[in-house]
Amino acid sequence: MLATRLTSLLGIRHPIVQGGMSWASSNAELALAVSEAGGLGVIAAGPMYPDDLRAAIARVRAGTRQPFAVNVPLYNKRAAEFLDIVLETEVPVIIASQGGPKAHIGRFKDAGVTWIQVTANPLHARKAEDAGVDAVIAVGGEAGGHPGPDEVGTLVLVRATVNAVTVPVIGAGGIADGAGIAAMLALGASGAQLGTRFLLTPESGLHAAYKDLVLNAGIGDTAIVGRGRSPIRMVKNAFSAEYEAAANRGADDAELDALFARSSLRQAAKDGDVALGKVEAGQSAGLIDKLEPAGELVERLAREAEAALAGAASCIR
Repeated sequence: MLATRLTSLLGIRHPIVQGGMSWASSNAELALAVSEAGGLGVIAAGPMYPDDLRAAIARVRAGTRQPFAVNVPLYNKRAAEFLDIVLETEVPVIIASQGGPKAHIGRFKDAGVTWIQVTANPLHARKAEDAGVDAVIAVGGEAGGHPGPDEVGTLVLVRATVNAVTVPVIGAGGIADGAGIAAMLALGASGAQLGTRFLLTPESGLHAAYKDLVLNAGIGDTAIVGRGRSPIRMVKNAFSAEYEAAANRGADDAELDALFARSSLRQAAKDGDVALGKVEAGQSAGLIDKLEPAGELVERLAREAEAALAGAASCIR
């Protein structure tokens, strides 16, 4: 078992965090399986109605005594209600993204909730630490969904963030196996967050067509769409090709904004329209060749990480 500052902080067995992914983990099943297996399972509140979030929290709590988290995107129109629910239901860990913690963190610290902040660069990580967060997640450019606009790779970003803050750092972006987790630990991080790998589990709440497209993607089959707006990394499809063509011919901002708005994550995740919807996934899709139950996955990842670290140590003469 790999004991790190993160496992000590959260009371989990393995330094593995399941990414909070809208629709994929906007349910109880994925978070429950991950937490029960010794990682940190995360419910993604973003697209949920408040009563559904309450029900998912209750379901996870009924199924495991292990810690779990709720991810709240702070820009969301229901963020204030989500934050209230996290406190009311005594969720032990909050993972906040897409907004700063300063205006909210005080009452969570008073309630004993562990606050983890998603960050895109070392400056944001330092500001989050100054605001009082307990840990930060450094998300590199390989990640699916919303990587940082600077598109700095995980290897560089995680190391720079470790050098910038004293709180535990969780590395994210491009990690699909135990070797990737070991790499984060070697960089000085205290754990790793995996999104795309947990997306490809039976417990994730995505349409089968979405999972099939991601499962068949190679390491070069994703693209950043919407640079200069709210960029996302997604699997290439008809929508991404149309957007790229418009950008390359010099379409104006109004046309690009309209085109970007015509496609949504829900369209792909819930309706199965993987040609015109936003199929968010990271480059690590190319390292994954099967669906795997989330609990079994956590245990395999932990074994692989231990073996990778032992193997690296044995290479030292």
